[in-house]
Amino acid sequence: MQVTTPFIRKLEHAGPLTDEERSVLLSLSTSSRTVSARQDIVLEHQTDTVPLILSGVAGRYKVLVHGTRRIVSFALPGDLCRVHAAATGALDLRVAALTACHVSDISQAKLREAIDTYPGISRALWWLTLTELSRAREWLVNDSRPADRRLAHHFCELLVCLQAVGLGGENSFELGIAQADYADALGISYVHVNRVMQALRSNGMISTGKHLLIFPDVNRIKEFAEFDRGYLCLDGLHM
Repeated sequence: MQVTTPFIRKLEHAGPLTDEERSVLLSLSTSSRTVSARQDIVLEHQTDTVPLILSGVAGRYKVLVHGTRRIVSFALPGDLCRVHAAATGALDLRVAALTACHVSDISQAKLREAIDTYPGISRALWWLTLTELSRAREWLVNDSRPADRRLAHHFCELLVCLQAVGLGGENSFELGIAQADYADALGISYVHVNRVMQALRSNGMISTGKHLLIFPDVNRIKEFAEFDRGYLCLDGLHM
């Protein structure tokens, strides 16, 4: 039986990996640490390792000069906190745990060696970089939508991304992100997020139960959010 992880499942959306490539990827993350919610996983100056999210949800963010935090993307199980850092060693955004997270710190040197040695891993990391760029572009577009559609779009993205690594249900996922974090992702106030959540619930777009965020009609909320999963590149590279 092939051993798989969210990281491997994610990378295989770029194309199949050989057994040897899977084994190498497994060997990159042999230890882990726990990071409590509200704590930083990685700081700007850390460049020798690339943290991999094993479980939980993190947020890549910047703190503006007046102290406001802006989350620019979520990092889910199977996500590298810094994708391009594996190739360039460049400084990047800070990353914080939004829920309790298990994290594996992958050596940049070993990751680069794997990229240089194995074509499947090289292709997968290239795909991952392109996917993050596409995702960042979609977040910019999403900022122009009304707040209710913006939040619905984030919900749809989280659902599809978690489904892609085997952690999302058919119409639900575990609700762990606080409303204050959604506010920082949307660039609006906590009070406004609360109102938007209530509106989505009243309109039958979402419901909650047993720590789950549930979508009674997935197609309806995707249409409302103008969500098209194509930007997530889950069907691989087409070049």
